[in-house]
Amino acid sequence: MPIIEEVDSGIDATSASNSREDSPTTKKSEMANMIEDDPDIDETLSERLWGLTEMFPESLRNFTSSVVCGSISGAKKLYSFSRSSVWIFFTTSAILVAPVIFEVERMQLEEVQRQQQRQILLGPSAAVSGGGGMHGMGMPMPPHMAQR
Repeated sequence: MPIIEEVDSGIDATSASNSREDSPTTKKSEMANMIEDDPDIDETLSERLWGLTEMFPESLRNFTSSVVCGSISGAKKLYSFSRSSVWIFFTTSAILVAPVIFEVERMQLEEVQRQQQRQILLGPSAAVSGGGGMHGMGMPMPPHMAQR
């Protein structure tokens, strides 16, 4: 004759969750007692995390370690490259652009000096007209002499 085993379906366990024994205050007091009775409470968080590494196979731990080390190394190399490239860019631009800026500034200064000189020699209207003639005002320009 075959033997029939009784299997607990767990339905009774879910319906009994409203009992007084499973109340939150009882759970908190049980947790407090468990923490007080635990002799290994002196572990730090890093020690506990290091202990969790034993759950994973050696190949996965090695792969994860190599990925993390590679990421850190890549970030350092990228930072170093970006520092060098920024330095090269700004020094090159300073060497190539600064002389052009200085020449433009010098030319503008010379133009301002010419206008001031015209204003002093010919009067205020000469600096505004900025050209050879006074366009009917003042003395006419002398005729050009014929070359020999």
